[in-house]
Amino acid sequence: MANHKSAEKRIRQTATRTEVNRARVSRIRTFLKKVETAISSGNKAAAGEAFKEAQPELMRGVSKGVLHANTVSRKLSRLSSRIKALA
Repeated sequence: MANHKSAEKRIRQTATRTEVNRARVSRIRTFLKKVETAISSGNKAAAGEAFKEAQPELMRGVSKGVLHANTVSRKLSRLSSRIKALA
């Protein structure tokens, strides 16, 4: 256990940040799942709409530091190409 006031504060801050970041990642996963289900249903319009809603969430994850920029770029690229492949 922490012996210094500053260490105790760091523990509190870490717990708060962890909670916020987990919620953020969970929200991102939800948006991705919506895109995946739209793609699997074969509805190009719904998939495109879900993709447009998911993009800002993913980029927000990058700016907040919960996801790596290249990871998000890769995910967006793959989703985009799968949506374009829908006829």
